[in-house]
Amino acid sequence: MKSRFAQGVLLVFVTVVLWGVQFPVAKDAFAAVDAFHVTAIRYGLGTVLLVVLLVWLEGPAALSYYGRLGPASLFGFVGMCASPMLIFFGIALSSPEHAAIIVALQPSMTALADWAIRGRRPGRFTLACLAVAFAGVAAVVTRADPLHVFAKGEIAGDIAVILGAMCWVAYTMAAENFKGWSALRFTTLTIIPGTLGCIAVTAALAAAGLATVPGAAALASIGWHLVYLTLGGIVISMLCWNAGNQRIGPLNTMLLLNLMPVVTFAVRFAQGARPDAVEFFGAALVISSLVANNLYLRRKAARSEATL
Repeated sequence: MKSRFAQGVLLVFVTVVLWGVQFPVAKDAFAAVDAFHVTAIRYGLGTVLLVVLLVWLEGPAALSYYGRLGPASLFGFVGMCASPMLIFFGIALSSPEHAAIIVALQPSMTALADWAIRGRRPGRFTLACLAVAFAGVAAVVTRADPLHVFAKGEIAGDIAVILGAMCWVAYTMAAENFKGWSALRFTTLTIIPGTLGCIAVTAALAAAGLATVPGAAALASIGWHLVYLTLGGIVISMLCWNAGNQRIGPLNTMLLLNLMPVVTFAVRFAQGARPDAVEFFGAALVISSLVANNLYLRRKAARSEATL
């Protein structure tokens, strides 16, 4: 049992590191190829790999939608097209650090969405933690100077990341409507229409002159970036995340997920970036509040089990 738990921790930690490194890698790639083409290419490659993996593990019949093509396509477009495109576009305009902090709020966004849609009101302590976390994000984005949000166009990038994170929350919540599908099957059957959406959106932007079709030299210059963003950012991380979550449970998984911004900040620091003290303070607020809420939920769950 302990060995299984340790395996789960390791698997989730691998995912956290892969995702934490992903944002700085993507930012570097955008110097040669725009965010839209990078997203379309990596999702195209990732889709091929996931389809092969699904057929290998669950058989060709697993590729059938069985009457759920419509909702799978809708949520696939939201989660596997709109979300990554908005987040990567936001990183191109802003910074990996800002994106990592905002994305770390997704569990909080999910709790608020669950309250709004299903009426499941979070506890007072959870709401207080969420308020502190959002205040931390505001500190990171504005750097304690409201006028800063209009500088360098970063606010547009941060807003794009927020919208992308909200799209991912909607996609994650939609998974409850696909009971009977394995995590791999749900991911694969939604990434297919999502990838088609990425290709269509990118083609439309290129035709409108809002995106530049990359040449062979530009693609070759970010070859290893695309390999990492495809294998590490999609395939390996997804498999490790699902396998780890099954072993240690969602509370432990979310606790480890709070380390993702730490990884991103560490990578950016190694690259020579020096975030302001206010950004570090805001990041600390976000991470500490999310960890505190996780520990609170863990204690609450333990008390509930004890009374059964």
